[in-house]
Amino acid sequence: MNRKLIIRLLGAILSIVAAAMIPAFLLSLRFQDGDSLVLGICICELMLPGLLIWFLVRPKQGSHLRLREGFLVVALGWLVLSVGGALPFFFSGLYPRFEDALFESVSGFTTTGATVLTQFEGFPRGIMFWRATTHWVGGMGVLVLTLALLPRLTGRTSHLVRAESPGPSLSKLVPHTGTTAKILYRIYILLTLMEFLALILCGLNTYDAALHALSTAGTGGFSNYGDSVGGFHNPAAEAVITAFMFLFGVNFALYYHFLIAGPREKIGSFFRDEEFRWYFGIVGTFVLLLTGLNLPFYGQDLLRSFRYSAFQLCSIMSTTGFVTANFNDWSVSAQMLVFFAMFIGACAGSTAGGIKIIRVVLAGKQARRAIHSVDHPKKVQVVRLDGKAVDESMISQIMVFIFLYFFLVVFGGLLLSLEGKFTPMDNLSAALTCVSNVGPAFGALASDFSGYGLWGKLLCSFLMLAGRLEVFPMLILCTRSAWKSH
Repeated sequence: MNRKLIIRLLGAILSIVAAAMIPAFLLSLRFQDGDSLVLGICICELMLPGLLIWFLVRPKQGSHLRLREGFLVVALGWLVLSVGGALPFFFSGLYPRFEDALFESVSGFTTTGATVLTQFEGFPRGIMFWRATTHWVGGMGVLVLTLALLPRLTGRTSHLVRAESPGPSLSKLVPHTGTTAKILYRIYILLTLMEFLALILCGLNTYDAALHALSTAGTGGFSNYGDSVGGFHNPAAEAVITAFMFLFGVNFALYYHFLIAGPREKIGSFFRDEEFRWYFGIVGTFVLLLTGLNLPFYGQDLLRSFRYSAFQLCSIMSTTGFVTANFNDWSVSAQMLVFFAMFIGACAGSTAGGIKIIRVVLAGKQARRAIHSVDHPKKVQVVRLDGKAVDESMISQIMVFIFLYFFLVVFGGLLLSLEGKFTPMDNLSAALTCVSNVGPAFGALASDFSGYGLWGKLLCSFLMLAGRLEVFPMLILCTRSAWKSH
C-alpha cells in the first residue's frame, strides 16, 4: 500500500477545504456577524497541517495508486473532508453537539441538503455561506478539484476520478485526467455564474443569489430561509432555479461536446445522447403527471399547479432538495410519484445523486433481454446504448449496484427504526433521501432531521457518504483487505 501518497493526498484535501472557507471568511468580515474569528481559526487549523503534510511527506518518484488504493483514499478523503468542514459549525456554537455539526457537514459535501436546523433566520452570514459552499465543493467532487489544481500529484489519477465521480463509467474528455478535471470545473464555474447573474436579474440581492447559485450548482439545496426558495415569493427566481436544477442534472461531458461542436452540430447535440433523451422524457412526463395530479389541490389552477409541480419534480430528480411547497400535503398518488423520482436521480457525470438514468435504462434493457430469452433461449441478444454494445461486465456491475442501493435503503431504514422515534415510512424515506442525496423526506422528517439521536445522525451520515460515493468506496473501507499492505 502506498501510504505516503495516500497521506499526501489527504493533506492536499485539508488545504483545499481550508482554502474553500476563505470566501465565507471574507464575507464574515464584511457583515461583522461575529463569525469571522471562528472561520479564521478553522482555516488555520486545517491549512497548516495540510501544508506540512504536503511539503514533508514525499512519496517515491513515479509512484501511483492502484484501484483498491484509489477507492480507499476516496473514502478516507471524504471522511477527512466532512470532519474538517464540521469545525466551523461546531465552534460557532450554532450546533451544540459535534454529531449535529458532522451531520450538517456530510449533508453539505454530499449535496444531500438534509439539515438538523429548525430555524435559520439570524444565523451569521459567513457560516451560512460556508454551509452553501460545501455543496459547491462536493458537487463536482473534492478529488476532481484536487486533480484540477494539482494535476501532477500522482502518475495515475484515473482511479480517483473513477471512485468519486457519479455514474457507472469514467469518461475522459481529453487524454489527461488532470486536464479533464480542469475542463469540468470551467464548465461548472460558468454555469454557476450564469445562474448567479440570472437570479440577480430576478431581483435577489447579491448574497442570496450567490448562496442559492452555489447550492443549485452542487444540487444540494441548502438555503438561508426556513421556507427554502418558497421564502422569496418570486416566480421568476423559481423559474430560473428550476431550469438550472435541470441543467446541473445533465452529464457535463455533453456541455463540453456542445462547446467544441460546429454550428450545425450544436443543434440537437444533446439529443444524440440516449441518456439525455431519457432524462428529458422522464422529467417532462413526470412534470405533466404531477401537474395533473395536483390540479385539485391548487383549485384547478393549471399554471399554479405546473409552477409548483415542475419546481418540485426538478428538485427531486436532480436531488437538489429545494422546496417551494410541502409535498406532504399533496395527494397520496402525487407523493408516490415524488417518492419514485427519488430513486431515479439524473444523469451520470452530473452533480446529482440517485441511481442515475443510465443505470435505470440499462437495467430495463437487461430485464427486457431476460424476458425475451425465455421465448428465444438460443438467440444472442446484446444490450445497446447509443447504438453501441454494452460490455456484459458493466451490466453485471450495474445490477450489483442497484441491489446494494436498495439494500442500503431498506436496511438503513430498519436500523433507523431502532431509535423508535418515527414511523416505518418516515425512517424508510429518511434512508432513501440520504442514500439518494435528495434532502427532504416524508412525514415528521420533511423539514429537518433534528429528532434523531446520536445513532440516527451517524447512520444517516454514513448513508449520505455511501450514496454520494456510489456505494463501493464506503463498503470497501469496511473490509479487512482494504487495509492490507499488499
